[in-house]
Amino acid sequence: MNQTIEDKIYSIGEVSELTGVKPYVLRQWEKSFFKLCPRRSSTGVRMYEKKDIDIIMRIKTLREHEGMTARGARTLLSKEITESGHPKNKTEMLDMLDRIADEARAIINLFDPEDAV
Repeated sequence: MNQTIEDKIYSIGEVSELTGVKPYVLRQWEKSFFKLCPRRSSTGVRMYEKKDIDIIMRIKTLREHEGMTARGARTLLSKEITESGHPKNKTEMLDMLDRIADEARAIINLFDPEDAV
């Protein structure tokens, strides 16, 4: 997904196009992932906001790229949202990886300063 998501309302078709997730899969995920709960219009049409799309992208990452089961993805997503109020995004994960790499380099430097990277 290379497009920037604006703070506006999206239809299920637009969300499907933005995320690469088929509409029927989005409807299934609504039943499996309780944190994914788009508002509905008075006529029952799903109205997705940026926060819903963030959740969809995190579910997609967990399921398709990290190979998690629905149950595992549901547990991790709930934990992330409970702890920070939103699912992790790519920038947060890259920042975390950078911090881990910095800590690893510092530990290596403690044991062998000449081999530090």
